[in-house]
Amino acid sequence: MPDLVTPLPENYVSLWSIGDFGNLDSDGGFEGDHQLLCDIRHHGDVMDLQFFDQERIVAASSTGCVTVFLHHPNNQTLSVSQQWTAAHYHTGPGSPSCGSAPCTGVVCSNPEIVTVGEDGRINLFRADHKEAVRTIDNADSSTLHAVTFLRTPEILTVNSIGQLKIWDFRKQGNEPSQILSLTGDRVPLHCVDRHPNQQHVVATGGQDGMLSIWDVRQGTMPVSLLKAHEAETLGFEGM
Repeated sequence: MPDLVTPLPENYVSLWSIGDFGNLDSDGGFEGDHQLLCDIRHHGDVMDLQFFDQERIVAASSTGCVTVFLHHPNNQTLSVSQQWTAAHYHTGPGSPSCGSAPCTGVVCSNPEIVTVGEDGRINLFRADHKEAVRTIDNADSSTLHAVTFLRTPEILTVNSIGQLKIWDFRKQGNEPSQILSLTGDRVPLHCVDRHPNQQHVVATGGQDGMLSIWDVRQGTMPVSLLKAHEAETLGFEGM
């Protein structure tokens, strides 16, 4: 009897139009139906996704690749504008690479793109550069799950042992300028975002469903804790 092979599902990055932006329904949502404008195949799982500007979208892949897609509004298509194929990868003794590592998070502040991954690596890219502008190898011995900008030269990462780390790209070393963490169990943190008006205030979501608010100016502990979910918190956007 011949072997049966099940094809892997194809992944896509899709751009949608959602309702009428000028009108809201009684629940505060957009009126009208959502409409698929265009899509494009994506190699690997899409681990994170951010708009870079009005026309470009940055996608993080489970293959370790980071891709910038360009939207063409005239004919409603997406194309690959730029790609860093081996942004994240595992290394081993005697070998420059032991295989790709998922890129788990991306954050954009035009013209800069910062990525983090399962390999504990931090990359700083610029949209007009073919190579990374700055790479911090072995930035973390744990998986880095997410990243956000605090201000242009500073980023904040969260990892799988419940730590927040602040990195300043103005410094030449490979050490964080500050480390914050919850006491007790090292619960993985999966997502992070900065307050839009107060750059020193950030929110994190953990595997235990806990939402934490931090003031990075005040010690190393969160200023507020909220049991937001019974299951793990995987992501959020905006504060």
